[in-house]
Amino acid sequence: MLLVEDDAGDALLVEEMLADSDLDSSLTWCKTMAEAEQFLLDRTTVVTPVCVLLDLHLPDVHGVDAVTRIVRRVPDAAIVVLTGMAEGEAGLSAVATGAQDYLVKGRFDPEALSRAVRYALQRKQVEQASAALRANEQIAQENARLERGLLPVPLLRGEDFEALARYEPGRAHGLLSGDFYDVVQTADGTVHAVIGDVSGHGAAEAALGVCLRVAWRTAVLCGTVPLEQVRLLEEILVAERADPHVFATVTSLVFPPGGRQVRVVRAGHPGLLVRDGAEVRWEEPRVGMALGLLPGAGRWAETELPLPQGGHVVLFTDGLFEGRTSPSERLGEEGLLSLAQEHGTLPAGAFIDALVDGATRGAAPYGGLADDVAVLHLGWKAAL
Repeated sequence: MLLVEDDAGDALLVEEMLADSDLDSSLTWCKTMAEAEQFLLDRTTVVTPVCVLLDLHLPDVHGVDAVTRIVRRVPDAAIVVLTGMAEGEAGLSAVATGAQDYLVKGRFDPEALSRAVRYALQRKQVEQASAALRANEQIAQENARLERGLLPVPLLRGEDFEALARYEPGRAHGLLSGDFYDVVQTADGTVHAVIGDVSGHGAAEAALGVCLRVAWRTAVLCGTVPLEQVRLLEEILVAERADPHVFATVTSLVFPPGGRQVRVVRAGHPGLLVRDGAEVRWEEPRVGMALGLLPGAGRWAETELPLPQGGHVVLFTDGLFEGRTSPSERLGEEGLLSLAQEHGTLPAGAFIDALVDGATRGAAPYGGLADDVAVLHLGWKAAL
């Protein structure tokens, strides 16, 4: 406990009352605010005080300014202000400024001192818990805003194309990662889609994912062709990343009207699933380097992938199949394909849920899915 008091008689009285109370605490006495601040800044101080008994009338500071300076130097300590007999209002002002309680000199005994200190400590704990809760709520709100940026509403012009998505944050790290997707239909009826994954976890990676998604949507609406879109995304990633080791994988798709083919550009991203009725197969269109690994050296190609009538494409990030299913094995691409084939008869929404829930259950005994998961189910609706 730290006592900041310039009057030696008052300091001796407090010391005696502390000795007679049921508080188990040592006392350090400082006569001025400067002396107290020097004590708190001293690196050789073994224990930081948990409570400060503070006189409001010191030689070098008066009133609530003393409270402000103590709060700045030792923000985690409870503060009990010592006031004169006619200074009740000063005590209340000190509590409003940051102190937890006050005592009037000459009107307290060891029991009152003990009670005030204990109350101040408990109130400080409540204040810190409330502050932590507010901080967590703010983080949750910021994460929600980032998630909305990562996961937009598809921009479709009609009812003839179906785009369903699911996103599951990988809460093993308690942070967002950079998974993102988007779907845009242009005026000629063509549907464009993208899914990507920025390496790493955290708000910086998530913000970069938002940046890439918005850049991709802008490029599509401006008529930029897919291969140029990928090159543009790499330039933006390199310019915006805070760490030169950050990279991103991307798959972009173009669905021309008619529904019998899809054009695919892959940059380091996993393959995709094609659904033909109850049948599900894995496709590996030509793939180029992930974005940002060797800026300017990437070479990408567009692959034309035939689609069966009414066929659908399922895209996902690698978090869907990288969860462990045993201490030494992961679900992997083959395991994901088997899971998909097992549920091939399900409609789109239920199919996505079956993939995510199945992967989650399989990984649950081994720590769960450590990475975020994004899944897109895309295709033209069957003609009535």
